[in-house]
Amino acid sequence: GINAEYGTGSKNGRLLDSHHRTPEQAASFKTPSQIFEDFAGKVAQAELTDVNLAFQAHVVTDDEEDSEDGSIKSTSATCKDNYHIGLDMCETTIQDMKWMRRANWQNNPATHLSRSTSIDLSEALEDKVKFMRLSIEGERDNPHHFVGVGDMELLDASTLLAQSLELREKYMVMAHQVFHPTTQRHLHGSYGPVRNDPTLNGKSSTSSRAGGTEYFDIYEPFNSNPPDDLNYTVKLHQGIIRVYKSEVQEEKGQCLYELKSNLRSFIKDYNVVLSLAAHGPVKTFCFKRLCYLESKFNLHILLNEQNETAAQKAVPHRDFYNVRKVDTHIHASSCFNQKHLLRFIKKKLKKYPHDAVYQAPDGKVMTLQEVFDTLNLNAYDLSTDSLDVHADKNTFHRFDKFNQKYNPLGKSMLRDIFLKTNNYIKGKYFAELLKEVAADLEESKYQMTEPRLSIYGNSRGEWARLADWAITHNVVSPNIRFLIQVPRLYDVYKSKGLINNFEEIIANIFIPIVEATVNPSSNPKLHKFLNMVVGFDSVDDESKADLTMFNSDIPTPDQWNSHKNPPYMYYLYFMYANIAVVNEMRQDRGLNTFAFRPHAGEAGSINHLVAAFLLAENINHGLLLRKAPALQYLFYLSQVPVAMSPLSNNSLFLDYHRNPLPVFFNRGIPVSLSTDDPMQFHYTKEPLMEEYSIASQVWKMTPCDMCELAANSVKMSGFERKVKMHWLGKNHEREGPSGNDIRQTNVPNIRIAFRHETLCDELTMICRIAREARSRQHSTENAV
Repeated sequence: GINAEYGTGSKNGRLLDSHHRTPEQAASFKTPSQIFEDFAGKVAQAELTDVNLAFQAHVVTDDEEDSEDGSIKSTSATCKDNYHIGLDMCETTIQDMKWMRRANWQNNPATHLSRSTSIDLSEALEDKVKFMRLSIEGERDNPHHFVGVGDMELLDASTLLAQSLELREKYMVMAHQVFHPTTQRHLHGSYGPVRNDPTLNGKSSTSSRAGGTEYFDIYEPFNSNPPDDLNYTVKLHQGIIRVYKSEVQEEKGQCLYELKSNLRSFIKDYNVVLSLAAHGPVKTFCFKRLCYLESKFNLHILLNEQNETAAQKAVPHRDFYNVRKVDTHIHASSCFNQKHLLRFIKKKLKKYPHDAVYQAPDGKVMTLQEVFDTLNLNAYDLSTDSLDVHADKNTFHRFDKFNQKYNPLGKSMLRDIFLKTNNYIKGKYFAELLKEVAADLEESKYQMTEPRLSIYGNSRGEWARLADWAITHNVVSPNIRFLIQVPRLYDVYKSKGLINNFEEIIANIFIPIVEATVNPSSNPKLHKFLNMVVGFDSVDDESKADLTMFNSDIPTPDQWNSHKNPPYMYYLYFMYANIAVVNEMRQDRGLNTFAFRPHAGEAGSINHLVAAFLLAENINHGLLLRKAPALQYLFYLSQVPVAMSPLSNNSLFLDYHRNPLPVFFNRGIPVSLSTDDPMQFHYTKEPLMEEYSIASQVWKMTPCDMCELAANSVKMSGFERKVKMHWLGKNHEREGPSGNDIRQTNVPNIRIAFRHETLCDELTMICRIAREARSRQHSTENAV
């Protein structure tokens, strides 16, 4: 049955179990809280260095009682459970006191805790978040009773899931990307919720901000001092960058920076996860766990919604409107609504009609007035209807018609004039549009955005032109960070004769970045511009079928010279591989690194999601996860963030009422709301708030839900740590409620504790069973 219990008591509902005990046994019986209080009393006045000794003495004393009078041995299994739960609470307290001692030493070494310091455990007792928890009774030795599958199915599923999580960890660590710390900890044998050290992984969580009044430093990415030139040699080997200290070391094969993997090994790992996604028993197991997670969240809301609301009301000043929200998926060329673009065009046409803005294919230079004269239009005639940039029902499942909506009035030359960085006026109008959007964001204060700028890979000079555009027009704002989107258009460039093979695209995209990292003086503008770039995206129509099988026979990029477009997975791997090498080099130089955040699961095959699970720090869309329960459960266990755009999907691939966002959210996948293309899908001046407003109304989301979505968007964004510390709290990198500051996020600790404990329960079950299975396998192999 399901039991609801209040506070931090036992893990099952039978605390007393009096009918199993004699009066003598009942007198010696202790609940977990009583065991913990006994321990607290023993060490409350003890010297800090003797805490471990006191705990050992406490355990020995109780063990002696166990062995001498049988007070525990003769009671039921529930009593033993309570006893061990109490000891677990003691162990957690010891960890907390060790952390307090370490934190005190770091903050003030001169007043280091002396051996006579008295320890007050009241804070440790009160630090547990109190709310109505849900637990399931059952036999601990038969975990399949909890999951509704047989022993062998549970064993196979846990082993395959743990193996897949380890593969993702390998690729995230290799590329210096984020792998969720809770998942990582459980994979390495540390189970259960913890209040961990804020210096985990070498990241300090100290902050100069006090009382929530000090804002982060002024954002000046163009004023940074570049490091010295290194004059390293950069080469491509089968589509992946290699960096050598000199040409002599290149001849000797002594490489400084290279990927410790290759395409063949990735295909092998990819097939492991792909086989899991298609494994029948695993799919059944994962589907049942996902249903359980969703039901558990619904029961949590039923029992704790009022307490969550009360916690939010108790926080002064903070509410949904003034928590930070980041639009984590938006394209720069459509980051404004259609009315904004119309006003801008009319303003330019009225005030600057004689500006030369366009060079025709025949070489003739045209003024803005001449451009509109050829269209038989004037400023008064223009309207949002004639502009025709808004998506309608004709774009549903028609990505080609959707792309045409980027052309104002259906004319590509207007797109070139107003929405391009590389044109006759050197992107002047586009820069002014983006700066107006930035000004609106700065005025709202609490909304941020991460627009995508395009690098196509058909020319080596693209990066230099883009960096020159950004710096010349000073396109910078504390509310904006850029991602670079790379369209998957090899077949188009090949048909036009712009490139010879796929490796040339990779060289055009990544060689300039490496050169600006190794020798900043070779391109100082690009070096400065990269300070504003936080990641890469891979974009195009996912519904296009892959015409080439992705297997070990696939050619390497230097050999890919056919007119066929490479598969989606091929694009993702070689983008990831080169980002990994670049990140390792930039981290060694003390520069910012890049996340890989591709479009995945919007349409097409679920194979795209398999590759994204292994290679991407987070993804955009992820709609097809609803059709792949095994992958969806993996995304939950590894807490892969998903930026979802329901209004965009509603016009292109999936009706709004069928969007899986509320289901993903209830099950615990860290989703966020994003706009994708406000010019095509939104009407108001604040498109991100439009997304939140519609979602809250249609799906009846509570203020707590909305604030959790907003916090997710900040966590998955590429903004700097010091900025996130201001927006989320100085301890935001810690696990569970200890990493939450409700004064900043407006998300109650009740909600954070529920999410953390539920995730820990799932990971503990999976990782423990997988570890036991591997131990048995090793024992069998050794015996043979």
